[in-house]
Amino acid sequence: MAKKQKQEDAPAGSPAWMATFSDLMNLLLCFFVLLFAMSTVDAAKFELVVASLQSTFSVLTGGTDTIGDGDLVGKGVSMMSEYDVYLNKLNNSNSGSSDTNGMEQNESEGQSENQNSGAASGDIAEEYEALSLAETEAMAAEVEAKAEYLGIQDLIDVSYTSDYVKIEINGSLLFDSGSADIKKEAYDLLGKICQILEIYEEHIIEVEGHTDNVPISNGKFANNEVLSTFRALSVADYIMEKTDIDPYYIKYSGRGEYDPVADNSTDAGRARNRRVEIHLYNSYNS
Repeated sequence: MAKKQKQEDAPAGSPAWMATFSDLMNLLLCFFVLLFAMSTVDAAKFELVVASLQSTFSVLTGGTDTIGDGDLVGKGVSMMSEYDVYLNKLNNSNSGSSDTNGMEQNESEGQSENQNSGAASGDIAEEYEALSLAETEAMAAEVEAKAEYLGIQDLIDVSYTSDYVKIEINGSLLFDSGSADIKKEAYDLLGKICQILEIYEEHIIEVEGHTDNVPISNGKFANNEVLSTFRALSVADYIMEKTDIDPYYIKYSGRGEYDPVADNSTDAGRARNRRVEIHLYNSYNS
């Protein structure tokens, strides 16, 4: 009699498909933990993600009833391809708003800084102007004292600005009418002015020639501008010849009739306008 075969026992433990299902659940759990840890979106966006995954995979209970239908909720897997676009739009919207606020804040801060910088620059400029003016005022007082000591205080006019001390000499004391050659009787006056200038040998000295508005009537000079320039050059050359001042600091220019100090319609006014000015700049402008 044939021996009856023994029926094989079922393998012990859970079915194999449960192990696969457990692995899948563990992976999904890890996936959600990573999303939560790495996500930079706010709570509202995260709820959209959870609800979408609920309706797609049916992993969590509640389905689409959790937060209701929306742009990406309750419409199934067909909407997953649009999820990145939707989320990027949200990110860009918030980012744009944040950037706009940041730009507005930066502009406000920049305007405040510019205002503060402008105020500081204004204070510095005012302080510089005050110091420059104080120096030229002291220089003018010294020039007047030296001129009085040398006995020429009645032959020159001394004034000052914040940039320079102006020594003004009547043109008739230095030149004959229509001439740019210094008169011999003016050498003593110019020599004493040179003594004053030597005190400030490292300051810029600018000689300006001026005339009235009567046109020049000789053929030596084309016009009053040329005459005034040659007169300024004659005085500048005399200063360079009679002093040890570096010619680098000596300049000259002719202004002709274009910078009058008196009315050219009178003889007295025209006489005042025919002049030579020596500008002695302070240390701030040299």
